Amino acid sequence: MKALRISILSLMALRACSIAMAQTPDAGRQVFVGRCAGCHGSDGNGGELGPGISTRVPLRSDADLAALLRQGLPAAGMPAFGTLTEQETGDLVRFLRTLRPRAGSGPERAKVALAGGRPLEGLVLNSSALDMQLLGDDQKLYLLRKSGSEYRTATSQTDWTSYNGQPSGSRYSPLAQITRGNAAKLTAKWIFSLPNTAPLQVTPVVAGGVMYVTTANECYALDAGTGRQIWHYQRPRTKGLIGNAAGGANRGVAVAGERVFMVTDHAHLIALDRSTGALRWDTEMADWHQNYNATGAPLPVGNLVVTGTSGGDEGVRGFVAAFDQSTGKEVWRFWTVAKRGEPGSESWQGKGIDHPGGTTWMTGSYDPALDTVYWSVGNPGPDLIGDDRLGDNLYTDSIVALDAKTGTLKWHFQFTPHDVWDYDAQETPALVDTVWQGQARKLLVQANRNGFFYVLDRTNGAFLLGKQYVKNVTWASGLTAKGRPTVVPNMEPTLEGRRVCPSLDGASNWYSTSYNPTTNLYYVQTNDKCGIFTKTPMDWEAGKGFMGGSFKPAPEPAQRILRAIDIQTGKIAWELPQAGAVNSWGGALSTAGGVVIFGEDSGALMAADASTGKPLWSFQTSQLWKASPMTYMFDNAQYVAVAAGSNIIAFGLP
Repeated sequence: MKALRISILSLMALRACSIAMAQTPDAGRQVFVGRCAGCHGSDGNGGELGPGISTRVPLRSDADLAALLRQGLPAAGMPAFGTLTEQETGDLVRFLRTLRPRAGSGPERAKVALAGGRPLEGLVLNSSALDMQLLGDDQKLYLLRKSGSEYRTATSQTDWTSYNGQPSGSRYSPLAQITRGNAAKLTAKWIFSLPNTAPLQVTPVVAGGVMYVTTANECYALDAGTGRQIWHYQRPRTKGLIGNAAGGANRGVAVAGERVFMVTDHAHLIALDRSTGALRWDTEMADWHQNYNATGAPLPVGNLVVTGTSGGDEGVRGFVAAFDQSTGKEVWRFWTVAKRGEPGSESWQGKGIDHPGGTTWMTGSYDPALDTVYWSVGNPGPDLIGDDRLGDNLYTDSIVALDAKTGTLKWHFQFTPHDVWDYDAQETPALVDTVWQGQARKLLVQANRNGFFYVLDRTNGAFLLGKQYVKNVTWASGLTAKGRPTVVPNMEPTLEGRRVCPSLDGASNWYSTSYNPTTNLYYVQTNDKCGIFTKTPMDWEAGKGFMGGSFKPAPEPAQRILRAIDIQTGKIAWELPQAGAVNSWGGALSTAGGVVIFGEDSGALMAADASTGKPLWSFQTSQLWKASPMTYMFDNAQYVAVAAGSNIIAFGLP
């Protein structure tokens, strides 16, 4: 078995094909020694200041290489060589073509015969006795399977190209090969381990049979049928960073066209070449020195890619922004909190508006028919003290509906005005088209962290239904006819500590929920759990947290429960209690096969009957869940994949 691994770093990612050359490599060697060898080594296999490039040259065309030399990659540390003449550039590119990787460290060319006798030539990126991952000379990836003396091309029938699979955010799949009748036969098909990572929070994304998975500042492309690595992009982690990204969190990519989009730990948005992992562009969204960081998976919307940042617990000012998929140029930005004197600032009374939070660190949803982006907004800051930010603190703890082309606000709905319990609204909103009270309606549903389940009309933000969905909610006694909470007095955090339900972890949280149109049920991993909230006065500082307090679980028993909510009534149709410490963060997936698959609190991946909640199957991973499952169809077989610990595990039927 041969594993040819390619680490595509941001300093220089390179691809293959044509610009006429005229001189011998010797002239280019002189340019290389003078301009490049100090970083990349005299043989192009890496030096003290830069990575090896010999394995990347074949992955870019001559024109791409020439453009890279002229423009550089400043954000990644590679300078531009704008003073090179056209002749020098041609000589240098010609010399680069002569570089060879050290034995066993780079791709090799191969010519294979496909079924039917058609030849295929290109670079072998990985291979075993049974399969091969090949970048063809046409710059397309081929996932090959051995068939006698020939190879056949494996095919992908149903992809999962963004965080929740579809822009509706419902994490539902129409696939039905795995059913309530055969789910008990599920078995592990392959596993891929990411080295030197914190527990993964990524949802795998699959496009064209290639799976893309991430950790902070790293992206791996895998063969979705075998888990074998195709390429690996990596850039250095940011020293001195604070926030969730500093701990290694990254929730994944989005794929559109020939690009893969992801955020970096220091709040940049980058685009990678889908076939090679080469860096196509790098755009700074915000200054990480001001406590910004980023962890969420972007969302493709038309020719744009939309995303936000983290840093709400560190006092940044939140925003949602859209960027051109081709160039990375920012097209629009919506700030979630107004500046002093702007409309909306009247909902902030005090100095809290200067470091307000309201970040947008989870993936939103999109309705193409309404051309509207729906994004969840995080908590105000400091999280647990509201003394310097009296008022509702718009648009924190809200859903904002934005015009997809301009970012203009269409409407908003705030779940928890003047939040002092960190009850952000970061759960991805699910967009549902169904009959509501006898009429076809476009709905938005969310099981909010504050303990209430909401149904809104997504055309105008009108409140339609709100119901408590966990056992204990003490901070509010209910909701008004317009959906505003009736806050119970004396429930704010204190210096001594105040017991409040739900806990700071929330009745639910950012892990995925799923709406299934065949059952009309909404599946949510919930926490029957209370907490002790303690406030600690503090001033904002760059490089430090801005929680304004601390928290811990209340002493009474808690429980994790998968609940199925009837969206028409808000009533619980069924529930599945779990055994565990109520500290896991795994979400749910449902399918047309009548199953709901979720990360059970003890560390098992479990499947249950979507109609009744009856357990059907489980696989113990012995990991603390930090991610949610997804599904795809590859080579006519349905797979379920999930990140467990530092591993990606794929399951299927025998």
